[in-house]
Amino acid sequence: MLKQHLSLESSMYIVFEGIVGTGKTTQSKLFSNFLTKKYPNKKVTWTREPGGSEIADQIRKLVQGTKFKEKMDPVCDAYLYAASRAQTLRTVVKPELTKGNFVVSDRNFLTSLSFQAFGMGLGMKKVWKINSVAVGDIIPDLIFFLDLDLKTALTRTQDLSGDKWESMDENFFITAKKGYIETSKLKFLKDKIVFIDAKGSIDQVQKNIQIAFNKNTSVLKTN
Repeated sequence: MLKQHLSLESSMYIVFEGIVGTGKTTQSKLFSNFLTKKYPNKKVTWTREPGGSEIADQIRKLVQGTKFKEKMDPVCDAYLYAASRAQTLRTVVKPELTKGNFVVSDRNFLTSLSFQAFGMGLGMKKVWKINSVAVGDIIPDLIFFLDLDLKTALTRTQDLSGDKWESMDENFFITAKKGYIETSKLKFLKDKIVFIDAKGSIDQVQKNIQIAFNKNTSVLKTN
């Protein structure tokens, strides 16, 4: 990983990734609190994908938490996630980065390149073509991949608002996890992904994330 220098004017877009049940939501929120305390002169915004804005949240309910009699086609699925992503990146993420602030996100386009490209079998080329316009030039500066064995992760799933991915079987996530490995090799993501062992306690995992952050970024002065 190339160490990123943070100045008083620096913005940073930090993403948490992993299969379901790895603790992304919990750890990303804790990390947002850590950044807020560490850099009191910076605004830290937490967001998620899909969702994060009024329109994006409605798409989330449609694509992720609504049961239909008909089966959603994988291509339709991919476009809906990309649509939610396009809205959040432009109404939440980019405005804050432009102001020199920090944004922490629970998921990003890496999920689509893993769940949809590999897990659903659409292929990397097709899914990235669908997402490339949605993403544009809004690429994460740092990505924490929370790594946890599948059997443990699948016992932790508990999205009360409904998440269709949580009903997928182990074979789906075995394939999807391979997608994350392939995605990490993409040239434009080189040196941006840090793998974090998510097996420990919430506090220990968070400590490891903070250590990794400090290791991979120059310390920003807070006064």
